[in-house]
Amino acid sequence: MFASPADLAEAAVTAERGHNVVAALPPCAAGALPILAALGRRLAAAPSTGLRALILTSPDTSADWTEAATRAMPSCRVRSAGNLLRTTRHLRANLADVLVVSPAEARQLVERSVLKTDQLAAVILAWPESWGGAEALAVLMHDLGKDTQRIVCTAQPEAAADVIERYARKALTVGFLPAEAPPMTPVGPVRTASTPWTRRAAAVAEVVELLDPARVTVWCMDQAGVTAVKAAMAGHDADALVTDGPVEATDLVVAYDLPTPAQLRTLIAAGPVVMLVPPAGEEYVARITSSRRILRLSGVVDAAQDEAAKRRATIAQMLDAGVPGTGLLALAPLFERHDPSAVAAALYQLWTGHVSTPVVAAPRPVEAPAVAAVPAAPNATARMFVSVGRQDGTTAADLVAVLTKEVRIDKSKIGRIELKEAYCLVELPAAEVEQIVRGMDGRTVRNKKIMAKVDRGPVTAPPKRRAPTSGGSRAP
Repeated sequence: MFASPADLAEAAVTAERGHNVVAALPPCAAGALPILAALGRRLAAAPSTGLRALILTSPDTSADWTEAATRAMPSCRVRSAGNLLRTTRHLRANLADVLVVSPAEARQLVERSVLKTDQLAAVILAWPESWGGAEALAVLMHDLGKDTQRIVCTAQPEAAADVIERYARKALTVGFLPAEAPPMTPVGPVRTASTPWTRRAAAVAEVVELLDPARVTVWCMDQAGVTAVKAAMAGHDADALVTDGPVEATDLVVAYDLPTPAQLRTLIAAGPVVMLVPPAGEEYVARITSSRRILRLSGVVDAAQDEAAKRRATIAQMLDAGVPGTGLLALAPLFERHDPSAVAAALYQLWTGHVSTPVVAAPRPVEAPAVAAVPAAPNATARMFVSVGRQDGTTAADLVAVLTKEVRIDKSKIGRIELKEAYCLVELPAAEVEQIVRGMDGRTVRNKKIMAKVDRGPVTAPPKRRAPTSGGSRAP
């Protein structure tokens, strides 16, 4: 399982021709570089002044994909949607060719009318199994043009099967196990060290310093990783080989990038392995390793604890030298009015510069007459999101039937039903919408299990009745 170099070469050729591709890869963007480079060449061959490609990924891997896409697509302007105001400005000014964004952020941009998905040449879905739901994806994908290229990178093909079937049908698939093949066998043993994507190079140096091997080999997926690790290791007194190629026998192997199971077997054969595991890779590493021991690296918490210990030592030295008479005279009036420990804590915060809002003891509650909760306006309405739409063959009558016959609500309470391509919005009484959503969620419409939730739009009083428009239909 997982794409080999030969598989990736074939996928790159297919991607450059504009066809759909699905690749099984570890959750590390460096593994998708050949596909990204091929897409970059395709976009460069047909330049445009607007946004051409979207990379949809989870927020904790967006930095990794932004860096990889920037390296693989030198002729494209790659932007990350970390700041929606800045991203909105870039899109309106046509300053981005490729946008790295989470599905939730992309949906907000669509709602602001600055992201036009029907004008995209390509969309990359990066590990959709880790997004925790496909609701936002359904909204984004239903407006894609029929010729828009779809590329899916997944570390769990079985978990992403629905997404692949729905949005990348008839794609070239690489790295998948044959149907008759036995399940993947976990590899091990290994040691793992948790670290953010941005600290991996520094973490390599820390691992070497902590374990102090006579010889160490650092394995990277590509030359960019080799360069970053060499820069971090400069000045360290260690016999280290940093490579993106074969690994020979050594005292310690550090995996800078997440390897495939086959690559991990090769690394283990060369020596004891320490894998650097970013947060997004924890589930993947747990699946491919048979046994693992945690190697704890120092982090922000450790640094803070060390600093606090130093300050306590300074205070203890002053107390050991004798009673600080001047300080006692100055603070004696405060000790009369406040707890001495609270006075000491306030002085400590003043000393360290971390002045915060003080904790005030809550006063004893005074009984007061109970005040009834203010009810919602009698005619206020809210909308329920339902994850089926026209493309599923859903009609307004289908939704009304489920609501009245299965959820058991009165037909008169069902308002306007907006049928979209991939979802529906149903207007309901605001005071009852939560209860109705709970009853509707998990039901079946047109032989498809649905997801229902309260739409994020504000609760409003219903507008004056007017003739229905083409944007939806009323309950029959």
